[in-house]
Amino acid sequence: MFRPKELYIGLRYTRAKRRNGFVSFIALISMLGIALGVAALIVVLSVMNGFGKELRERTLGMTAHATVSGHDGYLSDWQDIQTRVITHPSVLDSAPYTQTEAMLSNRSRVSGAIIRGVLPDQEPGVSEIVDKMVSGSIHDLRPGGFGIILGRELANAMGVYEGEQITVITPQANITPVGVLPRLRRFTVVGVFEAGMHQFDRSMALMHIQDAQKLFSMGDRVNGVRLKLDDMFNARQITHQLDSQIGEDYWVKDWTRMHSNLFKALKTEKVVMFIILLLIVAVAAFNIISTLVMTVNDKQSDIAILRTIGMTPGSLMVIFIIQGMVIGLIGTLMGVAIGIPVALNVNDIVTAVEQVMNTKFLPADVYYITEIKSDLHASDVLTYAVSAFSLSVLATIYPAWRAAKVQPADALRYE
Repeated sequence: MFRPKELYIGLRYTRAKRRNGFVSFIALISMLGIALGVAALIVVLSVMNGFGKELRERTLGMTAHATVSGHDGYLSDWQDIQTRVITHPSVLDSAPYTQTEAMLSNRSRVSGAIIRGVLPDQEPGVSEIVDKMVSGSIHDLRPGGFGIILGRELANAMGVYEGEQITVITPQANITPVGVLPRLRRFTVVGVFEAGMHQFDRSMALMHIQDAQKLFSMGDRVNGVRLKLDDMFNARQITHQLDSQIGEDYWVKDWTRMHSNLFKALKTEKVVMFIILLLIVAVAAFNIISTLVMTVNDKQSDIAILRTIGMTPGSLMVIFIIQGMVIGLIGTLMGVAIGIPVALNVNDIVTAVEQVMNTKFLPADVYYITEIKSDLHASDVLTYAVSAFSLSVLATIYPAWRAAKVQPADALRYE
């Protein structure tokens, strides 16, 4: 506990004009260093939050929150599964799907692709494909029409446009009198989508689920049922409940498992960046040590007088800890005051800088995410501020200990 006299003296030392102006300059640098570090933490990690959120939304725009499939990768009773899972209060919608790898061919151009079979009437309930269409419509996929929708990059790579035809070559083969021949089928491109994710735009194609079943000899089976949940961040708990509800013959996966490596990498990157940026605050904290050490040397006679009138070494330590804490607190508050407005308006700031410099930091022909978005969390701001302030408090311990060790007789010998 800080007693009134220690608090009064500590605050007086902080605001008093010192004989040594260099000490005041180092204290100012310490405050600015902490402010810069805290502001950098808030802005950079908020931008990383925004990037992760944008990536998550784009990924989940083409994939489901959860899927139900059989242990062998197929479902024969998928209609029954839909009926059972939709009774769960957290399941908003469901849709069956098939997913198989195949080859696409157009004249001399060949490319691998992931062929997803969908029901056009149900697919919009579990994905954002309707909003991702560049041309055509998902409802142009009709059973027996053998239409196909390609990702934008895949369509460009194959050199096809809406209305043109492309050949789909499957891994299965037909046995004919002249030998084993690959199974292939001509499809008409009825649309193009752009998800904003390279893995989808370059390698994914959609067709009607009945055409996919016929092409890949799947009969009435599908690969699984995709689910949309009311809370995607609670997907793991909901999938555990669904797993118990539908029985052990089925396998329920949520999006955190299907894309675990990607989001674990983002989380690890954020932690590493937090540690790196916290080093800026640590450097400023070392300046606090320098400031207080010089203050102790400057106040040798004052310390000696305080000791002679009965102040204990512990009280002396508290005085200089308070002085360092004030520097750290002001620096932290300045950093928060700077960082929050910058983080909330980072995209406008970057746009203004781009206009002044006549350049584009994230050109659309190179990057999918062309805007720097921020996602500021109050809990993160509190964590960064507490971390910076804690480093400042730790930096005061050694100088305060030195002040407590000052001997009055030695300090007053040459006064």
